[in-house]
Amino acid sequence: MLNDLARLASEGRNPDTLDIDLKSTLDIVTTINAQDQRVPEAVARVLPEIAAAVDLIVAALRRGGRLVYLGAGTSGRLGVLDASECPPTFSVPAGMVVGLIAGGEAAMFRAQEGAEDDAARGEQDLRDIDLSDKDVLVGIAASGRTPYVLGGLRYARALGAGTVALACNPGSAIGREAAIAIEPEVGPEVITGSTRLKSGTAQKLVLNMLSTASMIRLGKVYQNLMVDVNASNKKLEARAIRIVMQATGTDEATAARALEHADREVKLAILMLLSGLGKAEARARLQRGQGVLRRALEG
Repeated sequence: MLNDLARLASEGRNPDTLDIDLKSTLDIVTTINAQDQRVPEAVARVLPEIAAAVDLIVAALRRGGRLVYLGAGTSGRLGVLDASECPPTFSVPAGMVVGLIAGGEAAMFRAQEGAEDDAARGEQDLRDIDLSDKDVLVGIAASGRTPYVLGGLRYARALGAGTVALACNPGSAIGREAAIAIEPEVGPEVITGSTRLKSGTAQKLVLNMLSTASMIRLGKVYQNLMVDVNASNKKLEARAIRIVMQATGTDEATAARALEHADREVKLAILMLLSGLGKAEARARLQRGQGVLRRALEG
């Protein structure tokens, strides 16, 4: 284990922070900020791999498959977070994007020591959700060597599911188990081994791209508007009205009426206003266009 850790860039000692415990508060946060600025640069170097993963995910979702995130600790929490935000943002069914964390739900709030070392549990958690060859599994581990994630990726690959690895060390073990390896190298952490810092930030940036770009490709966005937002609370209801106004140039009252007539479906309301179609024909046109508003507007 010690030898394995010594070989990981994310576990090295950062020469720029050796005296961070002697710095003033302002100098500490300035140092952290300077290190954080390196993260987007590291992510930029793996954009081709991220794009390939998005294409894999989109193909799976179009054929009725799911996007499944699997991780432990911070990596698992970030996957669960991304999965949980997809339904309200894009109105996808709750089971389309799934987040699994070693140790189960309790691990979201309190570390479950030892859970990440159980490769068999990674496989079993995927069996429990009936992972199939239609799905895509994204295994997330900053170190790139977490047994729980390795077990899950091996099982997914054996099933014929799509596999993506997200690690912060090049040539990672999980990367070797996956069809696509996304490995932004952010270097040693501000605090040695605390991979919730730069590694966690890099993972969050990549997960943002995987889900958001996939949803854009699936037609969940028109121009740069969230036209499939689920107006499930007062704030989102107001946002839905604003989106209709922005997309159509209409006033608030007209947008609100259109939304009501369109069963609170933002995309449908926009199409009805821009095309002049009735609800039934507008809905049929959206279906023919696979839910992509621009295609529906073209007829």
